[in-house]
Parts: sequence; structure tokens; C-alpha cells
Amino acid sequence: MMAVALVAAKPAPEVKPKVSVVAPAAIAADPANRWILELSTGGRVVVQLRPDVAPNSVRRIQELTSQGFYNGLKFHRVIPGFMAQSGDPQGTGQGGSTLPDLKAEFNDFPHVRGVVAMARSEAVDSANSQFYIMFSPNFGLDHRYTAIGRVIEGMAAADAIAPGEPPEVPTTIVRASLGGPLAGAPAVAAPASAPAPAQATPAG
Repeated sequence: MMAVALVAAKPAPEVKPKVSVVAPAAIAADPANRWILELSTGGRVVVQLRPDVAPNSVRRIQELTSQGFYNGLKFHRVIPGFMAQSGDPQGTGQGGSTLPDLKAEFNDFPHVRGVVAMARSEAVDSANSQFYIMFSPNFGLDHRYTAIGRVIEGMAAADAIAPGEPPEVPTTIVRASLGGPLAGAPAVAAPASAPAPAQATPAG
């Protein structure tokens, strides 16, 4: 009976709270943590990146943006009430950048409306350049995909992204930029717009 009593007296395990969707002051103060997507619809989406929860994935987004990688890319998979996905130069959901795939950085940032996360294949460590924007909460994605930030301006513009898998007339990212220079990785001047990639086909 003594053993049972000792077990019963053990304190309950501490429940780790989810990360706040409000960025810490130091993160919000760095302009390089503001990701700006100017869309072909005329809309503008601003994402507060969160290197405190996914440092390597955020750095990848920042570096590719500084190189002009996202300019001209389509939102190739857009499901109303769920999410909008982009970041594939092939426009099919099968491509990525020439950089190595990323190690997963699953975290406690909840998949609420406006959250931005890295898309991947079934392989856990396969995220590269693709990302998605959540239209509505889906906590079933928590700890399965790497959340990297949340839309803080222009969610209405995100809602207006053309739907479809792929959309008949896809919304494109005319220009992606950071709110300020990225430390340690000088920005490369990119044209205001880039040619759209080849016509997307449905992803498998």
C-alpha cells in the first residue's frame, strides 16, 4: 500500500502551454521578421515570422525571399475554409528550392486562422520552400507541420486568393519582401515581378 500512496502523491506532470500567437517584443521589433507578400489580386499580406519557435525554417523563408525566389510563384493549392499553399516554382506542389530539405521544427504554435506553416510531403523532414496560410483553425495539424508565424495584416487579401487544386486562374505572389535587411545575408535586388512558372497540374 505504501508504494501506491507514493505514486498517488506524485505531482501531476506540468502541462506545457502553447506558444502565444503574439510575438515577443524583441521578435516583433526586428523588421526582418515581417514577411510581406504582394499579390496579383492587388492585396498585400504581412506575416509576423517567429524565429523563436522555428529558427531554421524562418531563416529559409527569409533567405529565399532575399534572393527573390518567391516572386511570380502561384498559389497552386487553395481549399476554401482550410488553407492556401504556395512556394513551388513548378506550380504543382512537387517542387522546391535547390537548397537541402529542412529538419522538422514541430512546435507548440497553434494552427489558428492566419497561421503560416511549412508544407511537406509524407516524409517528416521534407519541408523546403513551400508554405501554407490557414483560413480557419485546425489543431489536428499541430506538432505535425512546422508553424513559422501568423498573418498580422491583410488576412482579407489571403481570403481572396483564388480557390482550386489548382485554381483556374491562380493568384500569384508578385513580390515577396522582408520589412528590413536580414542580418548576415545581404538582400539581392529582385525585379518588381517575375515570369510565372509553367502551368500547374494537380498534385498527387
